[in-house]
Amino acid sequence: MNRRSISSGVYKRLPEPLKKICSEFEGREKDVVLLSCVGVLSNCLPNVFGFYDKDRLYPQLYIIIIAPAASGKGVMNFSRILIEKIHRDTLEQSRKARMECEKNKAKDKDKTDEKCPDIETKILPANISSAEMYHYFNSSKHGLIIVESEADTMSSMLKNDWSNYSDVLRKAFHHEPISISRKSEKVFADVEEPKLAMVISGTPEQLNPLIQSRENGLFSRLLIYSFDEIADFKDVFSKEKKHTKEMFVQYGKKVSGLYNELADMPSPIEFRFTDIQERKFLQRFTYISEDVIKKHSESFLANVYRHGVIMFRICMILTVLRNKKNLKNCTDLVCCNTDFVIALSIMQTVLRHSQYTFDSIGTSFISLQEEKLLDELTPIFTRESAINAGIKNNVPKRTVDDKLAQWQKKRIIKKLSKGRYKKL
Repeated sequence: MNRRSISSGVYKRLPEPLKKICSEFEGREKDVVLLSCVGVLSNCLPNVFGFYDKDRLYPQLYIIIIAPAASGKGVMNFSRILIEKIHRDTLEQSRKARMECEKNKAKDKDKTDEKCPDIETKILPANISSAEMYHYFNSSKHGLIIVESEADTMSSMLKNDWSNYSDVLRKAFHHEPISISRKSEKVFADVEEPKLAMVISGTPEQLNPLIQSRENGLFSRLLIYSFDEIADFKDVFSKEKKHTKEMFVQYGKKVSGLYNELADMPSPIEFRFTDIQERKFLQRFTYISEDVIKKHSESFLANVYRHGVIMFRICMILTVLRNKKNLKNCTDLVCCNTDFVIALSIMQTVLRHSQYTFDSIGTSFISLQEEKLLDELTPIFTRESAINAGIKNNVPKRTVDDKLAQWQKKRIIKKLSKGRYKKL
């Protein structure tokens, strides 16, 4: 069943380079590219922060795209190009610094005990041990990112004792301190403010092993975008698409320039909402929370609350991009109303996707609203009667269709024929 796409109005008002990048794509691919690029860019903005619930918050986001094979979600991989130059430069500079240090130690016996700097990176592979992850966190100055097109690569690592970094993912989302000490491996790391971004895609079957449980805390930290449509076969020889990768490479160079400018700032930039935006933010999330309690499940509230964090971070990213030419000597960055509205629209869309996925994860739980709908339906019923019951209970037609798909997955109902169902 279709979930809502991101509003076309969002794309008309995006800051560059997102507006130009997204204009090269259509349909679900456009949404996938926007969200994956925002996820990658969230780890390209050092020295930018904002205060949220009294804590210092940085831009890093966790993005996951869930769709069947051959759905077009593979365009997510273009987003990685935006950070590849930063990754290569960081790696090369740290290698040179380490080699120089080792040369000096070889020349000067007094420096034999001097500790040389660790190798730094920006992109982490998903198939990494927890000890290695701590090591790279310890040497990272401005955060790390995992970009993975197959969610089961990460899932397989979370199954092992030596590579289960699920707790790191949960803590790093809020920049909570993490530490590790393993005598046998001679590993010790203490990271005060870990910064980690993730951009991952996978099929619905790959999601369950990754999340394991919707109550484990990782699920509520994810910005989820999911859909079921299969993409049409493309013109793989289209001349118009030849320049797509090169476009990302060119924008990657500009993103690298922005990264270096922010990294060299004499003092960090504090991002904040206006007073009016703060009031609108609180009003909107109060309404959403009350609606969830009334019509859905209180257990979904953690997801609602963390989508507040997600929206705040999206606002931060968009505001920096929109003001990228005016960041020199900047110490204070105020969100403009355009970016606030864009982020609010995106948040509301992906929150719906999160709720759909939440309802679909290994449980037979149904909300009070769903119980009321089911009670009004006969043992054998039609889609039309379900829609009429929805209208009676102020449930939109599209939501009823979503529920019918979810109930089939949960084995609450069985589809007998087109538009005809049976309660189980």
